[in-house]
Order: sequence, then C-alpha cells, then structure tokens
Amino acid sequence: MKVITWNCNMAFRKKWKAILDLQPDILVLQECEKESKYRPEEIVPGYNQFIWIGDNPNKGVGILSFNDYHIQISKNYVQTFKYIIPIAVTGAKQFTLFAIWAMPNTTKRAKSYVGQIWGAVHYYKSYFKSNTILIGDWNSNARWDNERRSGNHSDVVAFLNKYRIKSIYHTLKEEQHGKEAEPTLYLLKKTEKPFHLDYCFASENMITSKTTITVGTLKEWIKISDHMPLIIDHLG
Repeated sequence: MKVITWNCNMAFRKKWKAILDLQPDILVLQECEKESKYRPEEIVPGYNQFIWIGDNPNKGVGILSFNDYHIQISKNYVQTFKYIIPIAVTGAKQFTLFAIWAMPNTTKRAKSYVGQIWGAVHYYKSYFKSNTILIGDWNSNARWDNERRSGNHSDVVAFLNKYRIKSIYHTLKEEQHGKEAEPTLYLLKKTEKPFHLDYCFASENMITSKTTITVGTLKEWIKISDHMPLIIDHLG
C-alpha cells in the first residue's frame, strides 16, 4: 500500500498529474480546493472517493482513494478538531487514517498547531488500539518544544508511542525529532528557510521490512509547492 501526503499550496486541479504519477492508494492533501471548483477537463481521474473538509472552498483538506481502497469519514468525527479527520479505510488493508492539517487558533494559542493534535490524540485514543495512521502537515517540530509547557511536539510523540504508533521517517531514517536531515517545507519557496513539518505515524506492526519513506526533492517540487510530498510505500 502506498500512502502520500502533500500540502499542494492550492490549485490542486492544475497540479494533480505530478502526484498521481506516483500512483498512490491513499492521497492526503492540504490546501486543496473543493471538488466543485474543478472544470470538467481538470477532474482528477481514477479515484474511488474524494472527501473534502474546509471553510474556504479554495483551501481545505482532501483525501482521495484509488485502486482497491475505499474511504469514508468515521462516525465519531467532531468539528472541535476540524482539520484532524478520522477516515475509515477499507480494501486490501483496513485501518483508521487521520488526515491532518494543523492550523492556528485565533482565540486560544494553546490550541494552535500541535496543540490541536495534542487534544485530538486524547479524544480519539480509543482508535489507537487498532491499526492507525496519522498523516499530514503537522506544522510542528521538536525544535520548538520550549514554546509550550505541555502538549508540544515531543509530548505528542511520546503519547503515540504508548500505543506503539511511530513516526515512519524517524524509525526508518534513525533520526531524532528536531534533527531531521530532509526538509519537507521551504517556507515561501525560500531555500534558506527549510523545515521538517510533515509526518506519517503508523501502528508499529504496519511498518514492515519492506516499508519505505521518501521525501520529494526540492528540484522536482519547488515550482509547484513550498511543501515536498511525503511518500510511504509498502505500508501495512
């Protein structure tokens, strides 16, 4: 199974060929426009379901399934964590996927960005007893842990670890959180502002000896987005 997450930096209808060439089974997009925005000639081909969540029709979260996989929003989804979306995945593998786009909160700073994820992993923790993937643009990194008293990036990592849910990048690359060698974002497309903010966490038993993770290269992707796609293959 191949799962890809990519913050497409809007206008996905003009960019989808680049990511579909990678042949995902499940595709998680951030800053993706609502399906009704697509002209007939822009419609993404070959998908089974296209779930979209957002306030702005030009900029939300899209989850698409392909091949033998099918998706639907889990019945326990709550608007409290609007952009942390539990998705029931069925097909060759069955599991729950959380599509994530961590956002600012204008009223409570503690609930911004990784603070949302911290709240969501506690609310949805009953799901973690079965196979689970948490994937997307987290907008967080352990290098900023000291900005929060609790619920920081490392706290989330430790909480998920209790349920044997691991970051695939850090597991396979043997790198520490906060010391990643490969950026997933070049802020505003500036090469002097690299960050690692996109992640895929999965239940430990879903990470096999065949599992691979690849971060898209700057040369290939910077023209169409400041985020690089995160490509996970042979998962499950």
